[in-house]
Amino acid sequence: MMNGSGMGGMGLMWIFGLLVLVGVIVLIIVLVKALSGRPQNTAGADNSRGPGTGGDRAREILEERYARGELSTEEYRERLRTLEEDSQ
Repeated sequence: MMNGSGMGGMGLMWIFGLLVLVGVIVLIIVLVKALSGRPQNTAGADNSRGPGTGGDRAREILEERYARGELSTEEYRERLRTLEEDSQ
């Protein structure tokens, strides 16, 4: 004889199963990112130590953006000129 708890129990099992599945997917994503060897986002970190600091690093970034096609030749030259003026 059912007293109405049969369907409620099944509903809870579906929700629990779905939560476990989502948890496993999140865990896999975190592990893949941790083991991929790519550097993490260091926005706001102190990058003033080591090679490529200051104007050198700014010029490297400018060259990378130009190489990727994010900047036109005019924009590249103008920004390079601005960097050279600021460094003097």
